[in-house]
Amino acid sequence: MGGPQQDGVRPPPALTWAPALTGTTERRQHLVVNETADANSTSSEPGDEAAVPTRLLVLGMAHRDGSIDSGELYAVSDAVGLSSDQVRSCLRRLVSEGLFDRRGEGRDARYLATDEGLATLDSSRQRHLLAYAQDAAGRGWDRRWRLVGFAVPERRRTARDRFRDWLLALGAASIHNGLYVSPHRWDAEVAEEAQRLGIADHVTMASTDDLAVGGEANPRELAATLWPLDEVAQRYRAFIAAYREVPDSLDAMRRRGERLLEKDFLPGALHIAIAFNRCFELDPLLPPELLPKPWPGREAREILARCRKLGVLAREDKAGPALFQVFDDAIASLP
Repeated sequence: MGGPQQDGVRPPPALTWAPALTGTTERRQHLVVNETADANSTSSEPGDEAAVPTRLLVLGMAHRDGSIDSGELYAVSDAVGLSSDQVRSCLRRLVSEGLFDRRGEGRDARYLATDEGLATLDSSRQRHLLAYAQDAAGRGWDRRWRLVGFAVPERRRTARDRFRDWLLALGAASIHNGLYVSPHRWDAEVAEEAQRLGIADHVTMASTDDLAVGGEANPRELAATLWPLDEVAQRYRAFIAAYREVPDSLDAMRRRGERLLEKDFLPGALHIAIAFNRCFELDPLLPPELLPKPWPGREAREILARCRKLGVLAREDKAGPALFQVFDDAIASLP
């Protein structure tokens, strides 16, 4: 992944981190900036010109307490080629959506997550923790399906849509209109979210160990029918092919005493986050018992973990702004 070497000359450090984005200003100028993209919007394949979802970057700059420091955010956005207008536009949307409150003006402003914003950030954190926990355990299913049904009045349409989107983001599959299923023990979280949105009276929950959909009752076959597992696996394999050599390249660079400058570290960290999110956004995080064997998600997450750890070790500015702490929290939870 470090690029071709000629006449015994080692590639510059940037190329060992993320050759598709770092190493030259010209390359960074070729980023396709998606100003209106949400956190789930990414480009086609790892290694292609990557769209930079502004929302993904902005939320990735959130501290563990849910705050975003404008000074840090603009420093990072400048380094990866995003304009101030694009960042400001995204911040305004996050405020208008009720996810953040602004304190101060311009680059001195701080954005503080509201209760809804904290719930959004925590949902992402919990997904990553769940993924690594299941990888470590090699199992995670109690052989029961959880069902959630709701019929929310049209006058509560906004809450209904948010609840539906929250279920889908949690990895639920739609069986019928207003009826969703998951293999995860999510009862407490679902009840809490329904209560928070003020629609608890319109939500029904149940569980069963005997689920058939369209005549299919075999759990693994049912999972393959309800979730796009083939596409998820294909995305993970593309990520693995693009990044499997990066950890060893970073480790070799570190052992040579070389360091990643901020102009190289920040775009590299963003690029791998975009590439991984392309896989992770679609992954329902089914328990290993329901997945095809072998499942590439685990290897992809192992590569991400090694890249994050070794990239931080090779970073010259250890006190620089943190990106995507949600990854590091999940990695730190590993036994």
